[in-house]
Amino acid sequence: VQLVESGGGSVQPGGSLRLSCVASDDTFSSYSMGWFHQAPGKEREFVASIRWRGGTTSYADSVKGRFTITRNNAKNTLNLQMNSLKPEDTAVYSCAARFGGISNIDLEYNYWGQGTQVIVSA
Repeated sequence: VQLVESGGGSVQPGGSLRLSCVASDDTFSSYSMGWFHQAPGKEREFVASIRWRGGTTSYADSVKGRFTITRNNAKNTLNLQMNSLKPEDTAVYSCAARFGGISNIDLEYNYWGQGTQVIVSA
């Protein structure tokens, strides 16, 4: 499956962005999905994940209460609603797909998108 992210951009602290990830085919509904981010000079970090059927989600402590991961299997789309953005959220955000249940470990994901840049700055 091929994954393409969109929705990144520049926003002021406290603002919101909505990221999307579109999959190339209907196998999307078979995968659990995750969002990860990587800031310059830092390791890639887990942000959020959602089970293949939806319902079960997991979030990094740093984004709990601010970010919401959702999916629409009928449209092969994964979303990440990001509210109350902080400068430390600045990073390249990538979506990823894996067989099986949700995971916060990037090495357990099989497919990756190219990423979309998010910049949070005054």
